[in-house]
Amino acid sequence: MRIMLAPMMGVLVGAALLTTPVKADDFYKEAKPLFENCADGSYDRAVKDGITVGVSNVSPHSFVDPKTNQPAGVDVEINQAVADWLGIKNVKFEWLPWESQIPSLLSKRTDVVGTNIHINPERVKVITFSGPAWWYGPVLLVQKGNPDGIKSYEDVKGKEVGAVAGSAAEAYLRNHDSKTVLFEAQNEELQSLNQGRIKYALEDDVVFSDFARTAPDNKIDALSSIPVPTEITYGGGYGYARYAFRPNDCQLRVAYTQALAELRGNGHVSAILAKYGLSDRNLVWYTLKP
Repeated sequence: MRIMLAPMMGVLVGAALLTTPVKADDFYKEAKPLFENCADGSYDRAVKDGITVGVSNVSPHSFVDPKTNQPAGVDVEINQAVADWLGIKNVKFEWLPWESQIPSLLSKRTDVVGTNIHINPERVKVITFSGPAWWYGPVLLVQKGNPDGIKSYEDVKGKEVGAVAGSAAEAYLRNHDSKTVLFEAQNEELQSLNQGRIKYALEDDVVFSDFARTAPDNKIDALSSIPVPTEITYGGGYGYARYAFRPNDCQLRVAYTQALAELRGNGHVSAILAKYGLSDRNLVWYTLKP
């Protein structure tokens, strides 16, 4: 059984705030950065030299705002808010295909995987993760009307199912006997399903919601009501959305983690989520094991 519980919020965000840019000065900061006893110097270097944040073009996570031609999205704004809280003034966003995020981090092309990334057993061998930023879950997608009568994740075993290369969805499908059809980007995957080139896909619920908002006449049904296997949420890549770091950059990771805790606690992350049509359902994830 899977139950989602909404958190009780201690900070109320006025509706008027959501029509204007979400600014750091709008929120009370109870604590201050305090990392003098971390020894590796990665946070100190970030304050001095700035950071490069790797992002991928996946709405509503991170995308280029067509009105301003500037980076926008839930993760872009959260990373910028973290940097502001930490006193990191020079922040560069580097656009990368999703499958290039971890290699670019490890090669020092970037300093943070900033389009959110989830913990799974393969990733923890090579990278480390911040504390929780926000939450969303998976959704199984089928052609309009669900012509094959798919009623569970078991029903797509042995079938061709679309997923983005390097995603949690790909890892789940690969380990559960599905014939994964890989795509470089979410839009390519969703358009392939929409145009009938594939029959099924496994995707992030917020990604599909954003696609459906911009393409209301799409020919896709989201099977949101079917049970989600616990192996995809418990250690399978759909726990909390986080950001990732090189293992040696402990100080920067700890700094990010405290910043995220403060920003979640003072309502800043909630305001960013609301700006992109999400809610505090996407702030806290809670699942009761069967």
